[in-house]
Amino acid sequence: MPEPPMAGLDDDDILEAEVARTIGRRLRDERYRLGLTLQGVADSSGLSLGMVSKIENAQTSPSLRTLARLGQALEMPLAEFFRGFEIARDLSLVRNGQGIEVVRPGTRHGYRYELLASPTDGETNLQAFLVTITEQGEAFTRFQHSGSEFIYMLTGRMTYRFGDEDRALWPGDSMYVPGTVQHGPASFDDPPVQLLSISIEDHTAGQGGMS
Repeated sequence: MPEPPMAGLDDDDILEAEVARTIGRRLRDERYRLGLTLQGVADSSGLSLGMVSKIENAQTSPSLRTLARLGQALEMPLAEFFRGFEIARDLSLVRNGQGIEVVRPGTRHGYRYELLASPTDGETNLQAFLVTITEQGEAFTRFQHSGSEFIYMLTGRMTYRFGDEDRALWPGDSMYVPGTVQHGPASFDDPPVQLLSISIEDHTAGQGGMS
């Protein structure tokens, strides 16, 4: 079985590879926009054809002097080579079984939370959890939080309470829950129960939801 992309690389290696890919994309986009060939860029910048090709294909990390020569050849500010890098580095990838176990309000009731995704841009308050409720899990219908929550049932069966209403949930069922209304599992018919919980919250208002 092939290794996942970048397997075995440390954080510095991954960061360098991401920078190289961003520079390569910007070089290619600008070259196409100007209608230039690789040889044309090489001639204008005084770099070898092989070097330009390696930079564009992210096979090497160019020095600032090399980028400056490329920028002069393309009449492109040096900073433009890094445009889009911040978006690229915020990618969140969690491999199977490698989510981070965290403590949440439901933990004391026997719910296990595995964090799958949490953007780091400082603006998006989205979090995705794999929630597992074992045979020892307790009913708790008083989860309440700002924002909203999407629930997708994976395994097991349970009765879920939203306000004064109960709904039976089976594998494959999904539900959207406004977080300001009290909600949560009322009973478990076939534990263990496992579900995907995705929430968007106002983190400044405190946390109290299932996710």
